[in-house]
Amino acid sequence: MASGSRARVTITQIAREAGVSTSTVSKVLNGHNDVAEDTRTMVEAVMQRNGYHRRPSRQRGTLVDLVLNELDSDWSLEIVRGVDEVLHEAGMDMVLSAVHGRAEETRQWLDRLATRRSSGVLLVVSELSAQRREKLAAMGVPVVLVDPVGGAGEDIPTIGATNWSGGMAGTSHLIDLGHRRIAHIGGPPELNCSQARADGYGSAVQRAGLTVPAGYLSHGDFNERSGYAQCRALLDLPEPPTAVFAASDLQALGAFEALRERGLRVPEDISVVGFDDLPLARRVSPPLTTVRQPILEMAALAARTLLRLIDGETLENPRVELATRLVVRGSTRAPA
Repeated sequence: MASGSRARVTITQIAREAGVSTSTVSKVLNGHNDVAEDTRTMVEAVMQRNGYHRRPSRQRGTLVDLVLNELDSDWSLEIVRGVDEVLHEAGMDMVLSAVHGRAEETRQWLDRLATRRSSGVLLVVSELSAQRREKLAAMGVPVVLVDPVGGAGEDIPTIGATNWSGGMAGTSHLIDLGHRRIAHIGGPPELNCSQARADGYGSAVQRAGLTVPAGYLSHGDFNERSGYAQCRALLDLPEPPTAVFAASDLQALGAFEALRERGLRVPEDISVVGFDDLPLARRVSPPLTTVRQPILEMAALAARTLLRLIDGETLENPRVELATRLVVRGSTRAPA
């Protein structure tokens, strides 16, 4: 490695030159004892030869904070799994917090963060106000947002998914099957991901030359109860839909329950598409056709991105969206 590049040497370059993984270099930097002594000596020699030093402000220990709004869903568990796998490999520990969308709990979490001196923070579907960004910046703590809801600020890296494309794919699948009366059960309208999925639905309908009747587009939240209530409202319309695209798998399952109560069958009487591809989507009957959001991969990439920031690296692209894709199962078919 050329000496002229020393000022820009990264942990990835150190790992490449030493012939080891970036997680091994992270373990050496963090003083973990599960690295062979000869490997540790070699990595330290490569770092010394290239003048690599961790930024002093990042030398804060081995803790990373993972903050979610809720912990009671498969979606949250997938996030925790993805983050834990990466941090475990890097020899880092995770502090898990749920703020339940409440300002007071968020403030308490920030106060605790200051005392335990975490190396970095992963925020998941959490609003990050300018005041909180300033407080985190004052602590010198790098932050990465997963599935951002907006207002992150240009200086905060984000990891998301192609929600618009997913909304388009789920709706287009129903159109290709021959459905013309397609409703959308949406998530919270103030969330970027919800609006993008709804926009994808609207674009697919418009491209097919279809109209959206009154009552066919509604917003609630991403849980099962919301899907149940919104589907009941759809069934009460003078001309109910023959297909429903839900903004989450949980909403789709709520729709399943509302349809069963009315004596309707999926997909014989009405087709249902979800969004997320949670593990439960494969276990329900019939198995749910859904748009796969790579939740595990998003979480893992967010954790790796945070580790890069902790080690003083500069990100080539602070805004990343991973691809969604349609997974066709048994909950969709041509209209009767």
